[in-house]
Amino acid sequence: MTRFEVLILGNSSATPMYGRHPTAQIINYNEQLFLVDCGEGTQMQLFRYGIRSNKINHIFISHLHGDHYLGLVGLLSSQHLMGRQADLHLYGPAALKEILDLQFKHSDTRLRYALIFHPTNPEHEDLLLETPMLKVRSFPLRHRIACTGFRFDEGRRSATLKAEEVERLRIPTPYLKLLKKGIDYLGADGTVYPAKDLTFPAPASRSYAYCSDTVLTDAYFDAIREVDLLYHESTFLHEMVDRAKETFHTTALEAAQVAQIVQARKLLLGHFSARYKDLQPLLDESRAVFANTVLSEEGKWFLV
Repeated sequence: MTRFEVLILGNSSATPMYGRHPTAQIINYNEQLFLVDCGEGTQMQLFRYGIRSNKINHIFISHLHGDHYLGLVGLLSSQHLMGRQADLHLYGPAALKEILDLQFKHSDTRLRYALIFHPTNPEHEDLLLETPMLKVRSFPLRHRIACTGFRFDEGRRSATLKAEEVERLRIPTPYLKLLKKGIDYLGADGTVYPAKDLTFPAPASRSYAYCSDTVLTDAYFDAIREVDLLYHESTFLHEMVDRAKETFHTTALEAAQVAQIVQARKLLLGHFSARYKDLQPLLDESRAVFANTVLSEEGKWFLV
């Protein structure tokens, strides 16, 4: 089975607190690693959880508040010092390139590898990356500054062979991949063997959406509709909804409402305010509306 998982490296908002680190996540799709946001201490978290940073070829930054990108310069610099040669693709707000250029200019750093920058669009949905089996899109969120979320959509998955039937018909190995893709097999005697009769139906494709900092608005609902795993910020309990609106954030109750409206399969809460040492009340508040809610926990993998 193709691997599609999310590792939480940091789930705190604004500042590190109670052993929680600022926002960062690893998405592992079939051993392709993608980093989403890069708060302070991210490279130490990668080391802590056994993730080889040189395997990351794509980094996505949602916006330019420090708790979402201040670990980036350190990570890029360490890659340089470790002799990275492979290209590294970076997706983020246009101003991020200016920040990095200035940092490297004044530290007299010339990266050994190509850092390929792709500015994100804070106004419209955009296709950022497309491979045969994965698409990554950005979509606008409503925060105090320009901010985007990201959605990872898996391509069509292969069917599973009915092993006994395939062996009985002695179908040559080179044709097996074609059967998995739904292409019928033509026997040497001219008999057509329908792929649907020789395979089990392909599993449904999976999807993951990452909603970084945002106030509650329906503007991004279509972009995350029917997603399998939805990560949504839940900075406050709903008793602080006025503070949430003032700071352009979301409460745990509102995150649950979003998950319910867009018909997500599972909700993953994160971006917790430093005022909460105990996160159980946020989980309880969300589950009262959307039962299939879990807390993001640092060091834990979540299946998509």
